[in-house]
Amino acid sequence: MTTKGNSKENLSGTEADLKLIEYNDFFFTPKNAKVAAKKYGEKSALLNSYFLEYLKGYNILIAFVKKADKRSLKFLKYTEFTFRVKILNSADVRTSKIFSIKPGSPLELPIQEYHFGDSKESVITESHIISFNLCSYDELKIINRLCSKINAIVKSFFERRSVALVELTCTFGKFDGKIYLIGDFSPLSIKVVSSELTEKLDPYKIETFAQMKKYTDYLVKLTNGD
Repeated sequence: MTTKGNSKENLSGTEADLKLIEYNDFFFTPKNAKVAAKKYGEKSALLNSYFLEYLKGYNILIAFVKKADKRSLKFLKYTEFTFRVKILNSADVRTSKIFSIKPGSPLELPIQEYHFGDSKESVITESHIISFNLCSYDELKIINRLCSKINAIVKSFFERRSVALVELTCTFGKFDGKIYLIGDFSPLSIKVVSSELTEKLDPYKIETFAQMKKYTDYLVKLTNGD
């Protein structure tokens, strides 16, 4: 995903208040290998626009304005927070090792992890966020509440389709003093499991274009049915 500058229109008609986000035709595997993927950017833009628009209906502030083209979306010109919030509904490998439970075990309450960067050692705490001025304490409380609401809504969306949402990563930004959800609803962020997906297609272990295409097409198919 890359920022390409300003667009020519927004909700208030002020050109300076918009930015264009382009979604690229490649992804990075869990081993950090870059893999070219035809139409991956187009499908990522489609998924992001769908879920961001969907969440608007639940009175969540969304920075997304409209699609610009197949691979690009128009957003309010937000300032992005430099940390991400990963929401776990099932135990991932790291959590399972710490608490000696089976990977994929459902969690009684979702776990919210804060990540600064993309490495395996990127997990940080609320204290890190406040100490290094990544956001204020009050802003973090708002983000935490938003994450709980967003997870409940998106989890319910998939449950109605007999699909389990095991993980979701949210990113946020500020515009005009308010906190907005800006993403991320790409196939790398949305991790689901269902009987329709083969056991060999683990959302945590997608390493080839063929695997990513199958998984992405499955997510797109789910949104087409709404």
